[in-house]
Amino acid sequence: MTNNTVSRRGVLGGMAAVAMADLAARAARAAAPALPSAPVSLSIVDVAGTLELTRPAFDAYLKAKPHLVSSINYSKAPAPELPGKLKAEQAAKRLDIDMVLTGIDALSAGLKQGIWEPLFPNYADVLPAPASIYQPHALEMQQFAQNQALEVVFCPAGPLLEYNPALVPTPPTTTAALLAWAQANPKQFIYARPANSGPARIFLMGLPYLLGDKNPRDPKNGWDKTWAYLAALGKTIEYYPSGTGAVMQELGSGLRAMTPTQTGWDINPRALGVVPASVQVTKFDNQIIVCDAQYMAIPKGVEPGKLAVLLDLMNFMLQPAQQAVTYDKGYFYPGPAVKNVPLSMAPASSQQVIATYGRPWYDDMIATAPTYMPLAADDLVYALARWDQQIGVITAS
Repeated sequence: MTNNTVSRRGVLGGMAAVAMADLAARAARAAAPALPSAPVSLSIVDVAGTLELTRPAFDAYLKAKPHLVSSINYSKAPAPELPGKLKAEQAAKRLDIDMVLTGIDALSAGLKQGIWEPLFPNYADVLPAPASIYQPHALEMQQFAQNQALEVVFCPAGPLLEYNPALVPTPPTTTAALLAWAQANPKQFIYARPANSGPARIFLMGLPYLLGDKNPRDPKNGWDKTWAYLAALGKTIEYYPSGTGAVMQELGSGLRAMTPTQTGWDINPRALGVVPASVQVTKFDNQIIVCDAQYMAIPKGVEPGKLAVLLDLMNFMLQPAQQAVTYDKGYFYPGPAVKNVPLSMAPASSQQVIATYGRPWYDDMIATAPTYMPLAADDLVYALARWDQQIGVITAS
């Protein structure tokens, strides 16, 4: 009898807990604000180059929904500086940014500082369910956002090595060979500060796998080989540019011979003529892929009417027709984060760029190489800060 009573109480208590949790979730979802009665003006800051891929889709939203948005004002900012700026604006209650387009760098820092508006479960009723729209690895990248941003573009990135064949007739295909080449050719290898460079960040996170480090997910206690390798490599490097664009200009001019790259940063600069079409890319013998993504995030404190429009805009940006434009000129190849968006859906100009400047072996590499997610937010913040403090100061004399 006692057992039955206890069991019955347990069941009833469990049912009550489930019911209360459901009510709480419903209450949170009910918090989605109403759309405004008059169009609003939006301010969007890009810290990752995302507008290169998505501007046509934003323009399409502006054209399709003039009753919701009157204008969109765009600006750019360095990724390392934006989270602190937003934190200060929020503290002063003078927020002038409505949406941030960000890579995992500023997203991670913002997660650590608590500056992003939680999207799930708060607005689950008005946003697409991530599990229903994203392709598998992109869905894993969405989890990186901790429900505080929505992934808008996706790239199974690298790391790869991009080189000038006139200066590097036999490219290295192992980490040991890369270091030996850099030591034999001082100041010819270059990469940017990882806190503000996608290819450099992918290189940083890929090395622990390529080197066989103790724990590639733990930059504090598991990267002994990686930190030593980066220090040795740094002695061959003249300086670290602030961003990838400067790296590509130096590679394109012939001033440098080799740099870490990822699929999009190979295709796009050649398509734009920044880097000669003759520049080549090699992969490592034990090639792996560290994925990359860019996100739409809303700072906490955006007024309700604008927030409602931003949620609607996020929905729009994740529709297949808008995702198809993110093939762009190969900048974040492939680009689309959602599933069932083949290259044949992309604009004809994008298809031509990929046909001309893409590399046929990329798709096979993406399909077959072991694939890993970036570091968790706190670990990435630690790794970037440690690189700044210990590696960024090591350069060739």
